[in-house]
Amino acid sequence: MAKPIFVLNGPNLNLLGTREPDIYGHETLADVETLARERAQSHGHRIEFRQTNHEGELVTWIQDARDQAAALVINPAGYTHTSVAVHDALKMLEIPVIELHLSNPHKREPFRHRSFVSSAATGIVAGLGPKGYGIAVDAVAALLD
Repeated sequence: MAKPIFVLNGPNLNLLGTREPDIYGHETLADVETLARERAQSHGHRIEFRQTNHEGELVTWIQDARDQAAALVINPAGYTHTSVAVHDALKMLEIPVIELHLSNPHKREPFRHRSFVSSAATGIVAGLGPKGYGIAVDAVAALLD
């Protein structure tokens, strides 16, 4: 069986739909997962969808992707701007990596303008809300096919 596409989500995304809906929308993380699964299936792929509020767990999952995933879509949330550990783990991957953000970090507070993830990513999807998950899955599917 082909390896799945990992879709990893960082801190506070478990509150999607209720946390700042004017920025992040009203869809829940379960809604986003359904969208990503359906999109992956339409390309003949499957996903492993995970969320954590713990940096070390996210790093472990990225490390797991080295031999367990065909590609990685990651919404590192707040760790985008703070985590050298996430950056270092991503740099070890030899698979396509899409950095994903629901909002456009460059239209927000200045501290969100710096990403420790971007230099390790194959591509970036930002500012398209929950639809960005489908676009990110489309992107990695195209890179894999």
